Amino acid sequence: MDFALKTADLAAAAHEKTDALVVLVPEGFKPKGKEGLAGLIAQAQAAGDFEGKAGQSLHLYGAAGIAARRLVFAGVGDGSARAAAAAVRAALAAFKDAPVSRAAIALAAPLAASDDDWVRTVVQAAADAAYVYTFTKPKARARRLARVTLLTPTTGGKQGLAQGQALALGVELAREWGNRPGNHATPTLLAGAARALAKLPKVQVEVLGPKEVAALDMGSFIAVAKGSSEPLRFIVLRYNGAAKSVAPHVLVGKGITFDTGGISIKPAGEMDEMKFDMCGAASVLGTFRALAEYKPAINVVGLIPSCENMPDGSAVKPGDVVTSLSGQTIEILNTDAEGRLVLCDALTYAERFKPQSVVDIATLTGACVIALGHHRSGLFSPDEQLATDLLAAGEQAGDLAWRLPLDDDYADALKTHFADVANVGGRAGGSVTAAKFLQRFASAYRWAHLDIAGTAWKSGAAKGATGRPVGLLFQYLLNQVQNTQAPGRGARAGKPPARRAAARRTAPAAE
Repeated sequence: MDFALKTADLAAAAHEKTDALVVLVPEGFKPKGKEGLAGLIAQAQAAGDFEGKAGQSLHLYGAAGIAARRLVFAGVGDGSARAAAAAVRAALAAFKDAPVSRAAIALAAPLAASDDDWVRTVVQAAADAAYVYTFTKPKARARRLARVTLLTPTTGGKQGLAQGQALALGVELAREWGNRPGNHATPTLLAGAARALAKLPKVQVEVLGPKEVAALDMGSFIAVAKGSSEPLRFIVLRYNGAAKSVAPHVLVGKGITFDTGGISIKPAGEMDEMKFDMCGAASVLGTFRALAEYKPAINVVGLIPSCENMPDGSAVKPGDVVTSLSGQTIEILNTDAEGRLVLCDALTYAERFKPQSVVDIATLTGACVIALGHHRSGLFSPDEQLATDLLAAGEQAGDLAWRLPLDDDYADALKTHFADVANVGGRAGGSVTAAKFLQRFASAYRWAHLDIAGTAWKSGAAKGATGRPVGLLFQYLLNQVQNTQAPGRGARAGKPPARRAAARRTAPAAE
């Protein structure tokens, strides 16, 4: 979709030639004049049909003196960016099945949000509303909104437009790969999507296969992949926007392209939704797409351990003990707690980059859905500043998170007689014990974990990937551009297990 920014007041917006015009109206707006859009708003207010409250809308067709055939007055309440986004999303969703290829969005009055904020947020909302999945629906004739013009009474908003466009591309990519069925989004195909990003500016991609991963001694990751005929892939992305001397930020995305639960098999009901178990990986791909478009001065590494979790005769069994890249042994009590098993090896691998920060993103636990529902992602971090930065980025992007505890007492549930650590600790506090497991492998740097099990996709009539938390991640990285560090700064020295040094061999690309 193309976006444009144009300076136009309410009077000029009436003459904008477009298929549909959406006018954002704050509550309490007092129109000046009795002609054009101002006159129509005044009439609607006088009749009690429209007040500009958040969520309120009024649709008109063929209004006299208005160039656009379809006209929507959309209430934005207090004029916040979030209210504007909700209004745009609802208004444009109504045109999804209509012959609308061009739309314009105008302001009845300046909003409470800054120009950059409302423009960025509205661009993302428009892209969300216009998205249609068609990859495995070849006969579908989905109408697509091709162009949106934002009409603003001021000359601001250019930076917001650039960021919004970049983010829209990133979220769309994450949604697209999240939505694809497991047979169309295998680890090999996911690696292909990563390789496609290498054609973009400043992006490099390396893909490791089973032999290279075995050479690295990623025993935990390999254990999860054993039950599938689809070969695993370990994807390494690099966005090089700053000098080589600047330490990178690392994003680690869980890439389980389908999760049956393995030998600890899941119930059949809604198991199809386990194609969304790679949404953490999809969010990393989406964030890199946004970075390549916007080109901020920052270095970022993306790590995606990708495989299927299947229950054939070679699959890992409950009670098996495996050795991770870190040298720590893990008793696998539940093969359906596989996400942490692939992530832990990737977190150890991340040490070689001497990162400023590491954030892992995973559809990890149903317990997080019970705790937070579907509105906020779960955030875990022992680093106060990192947690604060991520929460703030989520607020800015409208991609919200909530911090949950990491008390050491929770780690007691992971004790076992047969290995250094068990991979599960029972039902109580399940999202926290999962995070405590990951924390064992992330002691060498500033680390945070995002559990997106409740936010990465929707079920029911609206079933589909949301693209979250690309917005949070992209905003976090933009906020870090002014806080770059030399290599090694910000990393905490952690004493690795004795075996770890031998495990850190650099493997060649698989293909």
